[in-house]
Amino acid sequence: MSPAASSSSSKQDMHPTKIVLPDLVSHCNFPLRHNRHRKQITSETKRWLFKGDNLIGRARDKFHGLKAGLLTSMCYPDAAYPQLRLCNDFLTYLFHLDNLSDDMDNRGTRSVANVVLNSLYHPRSYQSPERIGKMTRDYYRRMILTASPGAQRRFIETFDFFFQSVTQQALDRASGVIPDLESYIALRRDTSGCKPCWALIEYANNLDIPDEVMDHPVVRSLGEAANDLVTWSNDIFSYNVEQSKGDTHNMIPVVMHQEGLDLQSAVEFVGDMCKQSIDRFVEEQRYLPSWGPKIDRDLAIYIDGLANWIVGSLHWSFDTERYFGKDGRQVKSTRVVNLLPRRR
Repeated sequence: MSPAASSSSSKQDMHPTKIVLPDLVSHCNFPLRHNRHRKQITSETKRWLFKGDNLIGRARDKFHGLKAGLLTSMCYPDAAYPQLRLCNDFLTYLFHLDNLSDDMDNRGTRSVANVVLNSLYHPRSYQSPERIGKMTRDYYRRMILTASPGAQRRFIETFDFFFQSVTQQALDRASGVIPDLESYIALRRDTSGCKPCWALIEYANNLDIPDEVMDHPVVRSLGEAANDLVTWSNDIFSYNVEQSKGDTHNMIPVVMHQEGLDLQSAVEFVGDMCKQSIDRFVEEQRYLPSWGPKIDRDLAIYIDGLANWIVGSLHWSFDTERYFGKDGRQVKSTRVVNLLPRRR
């Protein structure tokens, strides 16, 4: 290689223009299914989300580009219409919360958390004029009509953890802190918002699983493995958009910083962790004890719900316009992502 070519190559390494994604879709063998109510819940959620507001321009494009109804239909394929509609309302609302918290400082995040959590803990008595409070009370009042007491409690507790972790994330972002990998993983399991969605698996399938079963180490480990896959793969898929904004709350810069890796090596490192989390999810099921026919049946449905989330989120990530714009299908095929320029 000539010195000029070598110099050009080293510049490319220092300032890469693209990344190659790991092939996570092929590593995941769970069946991908869709709920038959997808179109109906998509239009109903749209009406609910923008009630009283004009949905025009970028807001309309953003809603349609998100394709939350597709994600909901793949993650809760067996849910009846009322349950699927609520799950879609929550997921769509959660993505809007996520966008809010992305640009909010610590105080702003806490004020949103205060309204949302008071609306959940006191859905009948707490009143707030903010639209986010009204929306929270609306979907939660529908949820408690059929959700088991355990599912209700797990939903509220884990959503509380979500806000606590997002507050910490806002502090880290404001101070420019890049956490170590272990701390990041622990925090990311809550900032992902996956845990309340796991409680919705119970709700969507009308399950009533005892607390001692849901708290069993193997059941917890299965939920954690699914959370890790959804979350870490999301960090890979969202990296390009986030790096263009200078956002470091992502596993890839954390790994680059801690392991001293270049960008592509860090992408592959996180990709290997994702594949290991799928393998862990499959392996852990071998260690499940039996609690009797009824509980075993309900638990099998819950675990299948976690698998639906793993496979559904992987495929949806290329269908939504959130990460790859309108190039998702091409990226899914080639796995090559051209990096966006950093915003000034």
